[in-house]
Amino acid sequence: MKKQPLLILVIFFILGIFFKDQFSLDETYILAIAGITLLVVITTFFKNYFLYRMQPYLLCIMFFGIGIVLHFFNTCENPVSIEGDHSIIFKISGKLNANEKYRKYEAVVQLERQAFTAVIYIPKSEKQLNINHYYQAKAFVSKPRAPQYDFQFDYSKYLQRKNIDFQCFINDEVYAAERTDLSWGEQFSQARLDVLQNIGKMQMSSQSKEFLKGIILADRTEIDAQTVQDFSRSGLVHFLAISGTHIIVIFGLFYFLLIKVLPVKLRKCAILASLGLIWIFTAFIGFGSSVVRSSLMLTIYFIYILLQRKPDLLHSLALSAFTILLFDTQQIFDVGFQLSFLAVLGIFWLNQPILNHLPKQNNRLKKIIFNTISVSVSAQLATLPLVLYYFHQFSFISIIANFFIIPFSEIIIVFSFLMTALIALNADFQYLNILYEFIIEILLAIIHWFANFNEVFFENIPMNNYEVFSLFLIVILLRYLLVKCNLKNFTRCIMATVAFFVVRLSSDFYAMKKTEVLIHDFSKNKVISIKKNNDVCFWIEEKSDISKIVKFVINPYCASRRVKRFEIKILPKTAEKIVYQHKTYEIK
Repeated sequence: MKKQPLLILVIFFILGIFFKDQFSLDETYILAIAGITLLVVITTFFKNYFLYRMQPYLLCIMFFGIGIVLHFFNTCENPVSIEGDHSIIFKISGKLNANEKYRKYEAVVQLERQAFTAVIYIPKSEKQLNINHYYQAKAFVSKPRAPQYDFQFDYSKYLQRKNIDFQCFINDEVYAAERTDLSWGEQFSQARLDVLQNIGKMQMSSQSKEFLKGIILADRTEIDAQTVQDFSRSGLVHFLAISGTHIIVIFGLFYFLLIKVLPVKLRKCAILASLGLIWIFTAFIGFGSSVVRSSLMLTIYFIYILLQRKPDLLHSLALSAFTILLFDTQQIFDVGFQLSFLAVLGIFWLNQPILNHLPKQNNRLKKIIFNTISVSVSAQLATLPLVLYYFHQFSFISIIANFFIIPFSEIIIVFSFLMTALIALNADFQYLNILYEFIIEILLAIIHWFANFNEVFFENIPMNNYEVFSLFLIVILLRYLLVKCNLKNFTRCIMATVAFFVVRLSSDFYAMKKTEVLIHDFSKNKVISIKKNNDVCFWIEEKSDISKIVKFVINPYCASRRVKRFEIKILPKTAEKIVYQHKTYEIK
């Protein structure tokens, strides 16, 4: 508690959020917890020896209670029930990922004197919507449905955590009326949409344009599935999304330009101005979660420097996490939030010990190479348990891919930022566009090449909570082994590894004994699965999209049920029975 008091208190705050999310507490319990928390706050004003000794524990209880209370107010459900066909009026607040049939937008909807947040689905044949207008249309309004089975992605819970209550499917013509009440934030958002549309009109390949939108303006809504898959399989998704690397590089660009203009005595002013420009950039791209996290951490870090205090990475990390969760406790359940903070913790915990085992960095080139390796390996080891838990896949090629791509990331980010700035100013340089397209196509070709190493790519990796905690324990103990390789630390790592495999084998054995028959409703198709021991067979209807069924039904099922082998068969329309492994199953 003495070394990292803020970090420990934030951990208890997060535990309070998880506790409230796990257990349903009514207002009576919340009032009692709020009362206890307030009582703890009052005790801090009394000068008493016993209370002084108990103060660290009381503070932990207080932050635990604050986490519970704040999350209670962030999880209040909208009691409105308005499902069905309605004529709605709405305004756009954000653009979401599109699918094959629809463009999707986050919007504030007005219906029968009631306002709520919804996802608007509009056919791709319709023109794109913007923030400058109010819209009116007939739509089918529905609440997101919970998944059919536990292994499926809970989209309803995902929307609920983003405070989105309904889905609206537009099924008629959309009428628009220009708005005259745009807020400053909405004007920023519309300016971003205008830049995105200008990028879309450029004379470049669609892949290069969508890459530019994603890497600078955090818009990956139109990126083709193949590119997304390449980034995912090569372990380079973080490069495509706005992350700490992007913010640091853009901050460095601002600072470099400012110190060339301002005198030496105004270096602090250059830092403050650069931070101000970073927050303007953050506002411009819509205060995305990952951008806010990175900007906040960078700001806190430089506040330490401006106050002439030694920067503390863990203090900065804890303070930025607490600030974000104070405004929105639901952020802790965001996968990007968890992975980004774990990556920073991993770099803090493992980077220097790994670096000490690499050859001496006695020149600038070696420092760049070995620091890239140590930082990449540290971040990947720390995030590996959660990556396996959420995505059930891993590629060993990601370590090599990061080593080759990251050193060039600064150049690509700066070039992309300058291209975006020129487009925003309506400056069109044809030769610059050709050069950018050439570089990005080479980059995407290299990433595609890395993604095709199927031999080192593993998917449908099963992982439960107990295995995740076991893996984290191994990562924690690994530092001690790297710092001091002796029998004690080696034995600890071996015991933790053995514990992990015991948990894993036990989970495999339990899953193998389970036999079940499930009927999956996917789109307008029906899929029947029969699992027996370590095998499963899927019967799908004729003319079904097999690739989508494999992606959204079969792969998640196999990862959840820890299935090693599966087969796919066609289900005749008139079939009433299925025979599998000499046993007959009724399906009608």
